[in-house]
Amino acid sequence: MKRWIVVLAALTACACLPAKMVRADDVVRLTYSNFFPPSHIQSKLAESWCREVEKRTGGKVKIDYFPGGSLTKAPQCYDGVVQQMSDIGMSALAYTRGRFPAMAAVDLPMGYKSGKAATEVANRVYEKFQPRELSDVVVMYFHAHGPGILHTAKTPVKKLEDLQGLKLRATGNSGQLVKTLGGTPVAMSMPDSYQAIQKGVVDGGMYPVETNKGWKMAEVVDYMTETYPVAYTTTFFVVMNKDRWSELAPDVQQAIRDVNKEWAAKHGAAWDESDVEGRKFFLAEGGEVIPLDAAESKRWVAAAHPMLEEYVQQANKRSLDGQAILDFIQATLAKEQQGSE
Repeated sequence: MKRWIVVLAALTACACLPAKMVRADDVVRLTYSNFFPPSHIQSKLAESWCREVEKRTGGKVKIDYFPGGSLTKAPQCYDGVVQQMSDIGMSALAYTRGRFPAMAAVDLPMGYKSGKAATEVANRVYEKFQPRELSDVVVMYFHAHGPGILHTAKTPVKKLEDLQGLKLRATGNSGQLVKTLGGTPVAMSMPDSYQAIQKGVVDGGMYPVETNKGWKMAEVVDYMTETYPVAYTTTFFVVMNKDRWSELAPDVQQAIRDVNKEWAAKHGAAWDESDVEGRKFFLAEGGEVIPLDAAESKRWVAAAHPMLEEYVQQANKRSLDGQAILDFIQATLAKEQQGSE
């Protein structure tokens, strides 16, 4: 009888302990899902982040890296982290349109000139507004590509009217931009876009110049219209499952935060370097660059402006101060781009 009482007491004591306790000297093994192919610079940077985290934590954290959507596909990546299909994930907020209303403002056609500036804006917006839409994960950092501009396969776009009726691959706010300018947006992730353009399912796409080489898109498009006055960006997240984060010791968490700050900047710089290479590759493939003169640029800006107004209205309906978010982005971007000129 005494023996059973001892066993029962032991079981009761165990039941009162946390589900999982990690000692300071335990190794935590994590998984990282990324849709970028292994050869892409953004994938290489993600993998180097894994190795740096392992180094800075003294081997207390080990990370198994899964690129190319091999663990979770791009649109499912965020939920995959929440549901712990992966512990860490990188994808684009725009792949689940409407889910991240505060951060979606970053992707608006603000006239971005660099990935460095766009990346700074994205992280500053998150730090400033701490949007509840991301409260079910732990944010590592954001990064954002350089100017998203127009590329077409067979139809050169020299003026706004040339865009009318064209079917263009675009996601999130870039899709709304295409619609506002008179085109027909078709939402799809970048891995699906190459064949869609090649087969004529869409006539081209809105994307950053780096994509011409990073995703070999220059092989299937013929024209690049320099729509920089309405250039948008796409914000990419790196997030971690909250439960897995809570398992980490405070010193390990701090080491990861330190790496995060450095790597956000690395991603932004890499986007800009990739844009240079993407332009070279596009021209080498025989692509034609079409500039917009000052008068035509003003027409595109005027045509896109209602999109900013609509964002404010929709954000306000979701209990967000849309104008405050927009004003903050414009001020931050102006400061960033002025400093780089």
